[in-house]
Amino acid sequence: MLIRFAYSFYKMQNKYLRVLIVLLIALLIPLAFWLKPGAIEEAGLTPPETSPEAMSKQTGLEIPCKNEHPEWREAQVIDGVKIDESLACNPDNPYDVAAFVKGMNNISMSTWMNTQLSGDALTMSDDLDNDGDPDIIRIKLEVIELNGSTPDGDFVFPGYDIAPGIHPGLWVFAPKTSDMAVKNYGSRQANDYLRAPSPVIRVEQGDQVYITLENTHYFPHTIHFHGVDHPWQTAAGNDNDGDAHGGSGDMGVFPGDNHIYEMKPRTAGTMLYHCHVQTDKHVMMGMAGMFIVEENRPNNWVQTFNIGGGHVRHPSAGVKEEYTQEYDLHYQSVDKHLAKIIQEANDPRLIEKKMNREYNMIESHENYFLLNGHAFPYTLRDDLIVARPNEKIKLRVANAQNSAVALHFHGHKATVTHYDGIKQPEAMQVIRDVVDIASAQRVDIKLDTTNDGLHNDGEGVWMFHDHVEVGATNDGVSPGGNISLVVYRDYIDEQGMPKVHEGMFDQFFTSSYYAREKPIWATGEFEQQLGEAGSLPPNYLKIIAFGLTIGLLFALVFYLLRSFKKEQ
Repeated sequence: MLIRFAYSFYKMQNKYLRVLIVLLIALLIPLAFWLKPGAIEEAGLTPPETSPEAMSKQTGLEIPCKNEHPEWREAQVIDGVKIDESLACNPDNPYDVAAFVKGMNNISMSTWMNTQLSGDALTMSDDLDNDGDPDIIRIKLEVIELNGSTPDGDFVFPGYDIAPGIHPGLWVFAPKTSDMAVKNYGSRQANDYLRAPSPVIRVEQGDQVYITLENTHYFPHTIHFHGVDHPWQTAAGNDNDGDAHGGSGDMGVFPGDNHIYEMKPRTAGTMLYHCHVQTDKHVMMGMAGMFIVEENRPNNWVQTFNIGGGHVRHPSAGVKEEYTQEYDLHYQSVDKHLAKIIQEANDPRLIEKKMNREYNMIESHENYFLLNGHAFPYTLRDDLIVARPNEKIKLRVANAQNSAVALHFHGHKATVTHYDGIKQPEAMQVIRDVVDIASAQRVDIKLDTTNDGLHNDGEGVWMFHDHVEVGATNDGVSPGGNISLVVYRDYIDEQGMPKVHEGMFDQFFTSSYYAREKPIWATGEFEQQLGEAGSLPPNYLKIIAFGLTIGLLFALVFYLLRSFKKEQ
């Protein structure tokens, strides 16, 4: 009887256990369906960290302004040279400016020690007309390769980025230096003189000018002074036009040689100089610069070189009679296929073959568009025009690219005063907001910041750019190219960057943006809507939970089946 009771109790317990298991199975089945991984998963929206430090760790974001030399921004006097204030993020070294105004033979040793110039890079002497300034100007230029191949490693040298992560091979003229090609012993970055474009050269009307080309490169080169008043031959009967294609009969200045060009310009204006060896390629490689002849004035010590973002920190006496500021704007373009040739070989014979015999200029494309050697966003560091209300600012503009430039100013209508260095009669000085500039053409522009609804619409942060829209891209990625800004004083911060919406430019200061690796609007609340379309990483916790649920279901069903089988 006791055994019968125990068996009845067991059967009753087993019955309740089965009911419990069935209930559990009923709960686990919908849970399994809920946990089942789908073909399409919804992305969870996690607000990104937006501080510059966090973004730098995640995306390689550069600091928009490194603020390396804030003391260089101040207005100052060095060796008697008055140097205007510059509010740019990367202002020019004021000691360089003093040397460019006085010449190396007229500055103090302390000023010289704050430059990297050779003692014969620029000398000035002999006030021939007794008007208080030197009239014999001697300039020495070298030829420099940027971002070229090096046998020392898998990197380009000396490095010069035109925008984040973009460093095409370039050739430039540069003032003769006495120090390293790089910033310091621990750097691969080119020093401040070695940059695009080739430097602006300024002389005064009537100066006797001697320019020596010291060819430190592996290819022959010349200098042609485009639009500059100069004789066809030097006093000794040597080539003075830099034409290596026919007229002079000279094949160019070969590696290791030097050549002196002589001139005494009689006509003032904005001109050009460029290499005339294999001109189609050498100019696009960067061997062109502005050559400016200033009007003759007493005691007129002009800033012979302007290297950097274009702001002339010591304007000439003639310019100061009418304008409060002056900027040089040099537009150039780069074909990435041409530029890459010098990064693929160290042997000049191989480079010559690829560049002059295999590369076809007819099939070339302009991929990068630069303003004063940089493309956006780097133009924000040294290419801003910083304005005050009611100013008249002189802009000297040169187009050294293959295509035309349609220069458009937002919020302003500018007056074109000169074409190709020649002043236009007052009645022909046209006011417009788009200025067409053909290849090799120069225009002088008066930017009037009077808020009258015509010349200017008011203070702010106003863009100016090439309205041939490809010029506002970096190899087709927008925004890029020659975009820059006219920024009014109240809209620029203490580091020289425009005051706009916080973080507005952050996403552009990373190489991943211009490598086309990230969506352009995938930030904040729009990350899910406008972010990357494609597969998402698996939800591993959900997959594990689904597996455990299915496993438990199978175990419970198996247990039920066995229990029914035993009763039979």
